Amino acid sequence: MTTETATPLLLGTGRRKTASARARLSASGTGTFTVNGLSVEEYFGSEALVTEATAPLQTAEMRDQFDISARAIGGGKHGQATAIALAIARALVKHDPELRGNLKKAGHLKRDPRRRERKKAGQPGARKRFQFSKR
Repeated sequence: MTTETATPLLLGTGRRKTASARARLSASGTGTFTVNGLSVEEYFGSEALVTEATAPLQTAEMRDQFDISARAIGGGKHGQATAIALAIARALVKHDPELRGNLKKAGHLKRDPRRRERKKAGQPGARKRFQFSKR
């Protein structure tokens, strides 16, 4: 009977607008990063969004120490990238609480609370009003 020591999985959840993401970090050290089954570069297609999603790893200087598998749903690509970044930052804090100060200072642990404003009754949109006619 062999007892195999599995690499511990670190889980983190992040949200932004209507996007939600779950990130699983495993400390195997190869540095692969997949989002919804595709590589991060292939999924986002933009270097700016890849940088946004991997920003907490750059801040913690742990880019090649973890294999990351993320699942992102809802919203657009930018919202998903920001949600993935928050999920990774939260998972990193679970791994090493000493990183919390640097990640917090860099703004990676703050959830962006902005949401789409709801449409109001009797009007065509959230802020737009029907044309006013005095006469």
